[in-house]
Amino acid sequence: MTLRSNAVATRLLLALAIGLALAGCQKKEEQAAKEAAAPVATTASEALEGQVDIVAWPGYLERGETDKNYDWVTPFEQDTGCKVNIKTAGTSDEMVSLMTQGGYDLVTASGDASLRLIRGGTVQPIDVARVPSFANVDERLKQGSWHFVDGKNYGTPYQWGPNVLMYNTKAFRTPPKSWSVVFEEQKLGDGKSNKGRVQAYDGPIYIADAALYLMAKKPALGIKDPYELNEEQYAAVLDVLRKQHPLVHRYWHDANVAVQDFTNEGVVVSGSWPFQVNTLVANKQPVASVVPDEGATGWADTTMLAANAKHPNCAYKWMEWSLNAKVQGDVAAWFGSVPAVPAACKGNALLTDTGCATNGFDNFDKIHFWRTPEAACSTGTCVPYSRWATDYVAVMGGR
Repeated sequence: MTLRSNAVATRLLLALAIGLALAGCQKKEEQAAKEAAAPVATTASEALEGQVDIVAWPGYLERGETDKNYDWVTPFEQDTGCKVNIKTAGTSDEMVSLMTQGGYDLVTASGDASLRLIRGGTVQPIDVARVPSFANVDERLKQGSWHFVDGKNYGTPYQWGPNVLMYNTKAFRTPPKSWSVVFEEQKLGDGKSNKGRVQAYDGPIYIADAALYLMAKKPALGIKDPYELNEEQYAAVLDVLRKQHPLVHRYWHDANVAVQDFTNEGVVVSGSWPFQVNTLVANKQPVASVVPDEGATGWADTTMLAANAKHPNCAYKWMEWSLNAKVQGDVAAWFGSVPAVPAACKGNALLTDTGCATNGFDNFDKIHFWRTPEAACSTGTCVPYSRWATDYVAVMGGR
């Protein structure tokens, strides 16, 4: 082949390659144009996973099985396609244990669990932008110290309320004014001793109830915060609890068992959630409740997202749903709590317009909300929760 023929062949091959390249580019441009015109598909990170697994207090997630009027789970499932799997827990320690084991997306944690979950890396900060209704949350709760840590929200507020003093109106001629009726042996209005007729909560955080009582009874101890106790204060509080032990019929953690004790077992006075009070009143039992002169401990519960949540998108959908004013009002009516969204206090048929006041909306400043006791505290060094947990087990065992 001559040099000329070689040159011609080379030019032909080059032209063919250029033509193919141009054709390929044209096809890519056409394909890109089609993709740009098409609607954007939902990315995997935004896709709903079909379920959400939640650890919750009893009565917090209802699907109408007990009373068809109280169902805020079924509408959520129908609206999102996210099936709600519920695991109830009776104590904060149980909640922490379940979340630490893994397999759950959300937990409705009280303040005595939330800081442990945060410090342990068990839950993660949330993206508030993904929960638009967070803007409607009570301003008193948005940055509660039990969930707002290092400038980050570790969840969305759910419900709150006081630990009230529940009493049998036949045993008390007038409402009790002090927590002494559960901590000290005495004759009640019916002329009988309170010995064996008292309930106490089966949870280390109950130590704070005794500390709150001593804040008023023995001011010389200098207790300023029932969750921040030095060694001297802590020893005095444990002494109160040990002396209480002979009075206690049961240390309760199951709210339904607590109700049964008031109905059938002769128990007449106890620290209680409003849930038990409402249940007993609905069952026409002679029961009422009061916040004593010393004030009360209480709970402000937060829906928290697990650090390793398998269904985060359904979880975020639930957090948004849980802040709906209708849902908030229904939960408050059922549980006897106060909504985290003030708008829920008006216009809810189940809660009624007086429900928030009845459940303690105006008692916020009287409540010492549950908070995990930590060694590093505002007064220097305090007795940490690990000690509370160990020592309270001993108290319940009579030691």
